[in-house]
Amino acid sequence: MTQHSSRSTALQTVVGAGTLLLGCLLAWGATSISSEAGYGGVGPNFFPWVVAIVLVVCGVLSIVHARTGGFRALEEASGDGQAHWKGFIWVSVGLLLNAMLITTLGFILSCALCFVLAVRGFKSSEGRLDLSPKAWFKDLLIGVALAAPVYWMFTQLLAINLPGLTNTGWL
Repeated sequence: MTQHSSRSTALQTVVGAGTLLLGCLLAWGATSISSEAGYGGVGPNFFPWVVAIVLVVCGVLSIVHARTGGFRALEEASGDGQAHWKGFIWVSVGLLLNAMLITTLGFILSCALCFVLAVRGFKSSEGRLDLSPKAWFKDLLIGVALAAPVYWMFTQLLAINLPGLTNTGWL
């Protein structure tokens, strides 16, 4: 068990304040979303408001908790003492490329690419980075196998439009 310090109190307060700020920003953004009721009686701004309220409550409670003694029963941190920046970069590039390419490549291929790059990041953090073509291809197939059923469920069963490679609704 670690002893509580003023530094950890300050850091816990910063995390709470960041959560509170994020909730406030989300609430501000939710004000610009239409509240007209849709399917099921709720409008498109319902979930942003729910998430904003939960974030605000969590932020306030985190700040109060940090200022009244903080997290008292924290166990010693496990894992590396330093962040694994190479892995972080692999995962970040995967997420950013997914966001940039989803309308060009379609949901399935952009999500599969994101999966491939995220796997590189996680394996890099374990010291098992494999950049061989076989590993890339295997991970791409797994990514497609995960993304395709999600895409089909949303487009075919739920009738929710996601960006596709074709206009058929199957790719």
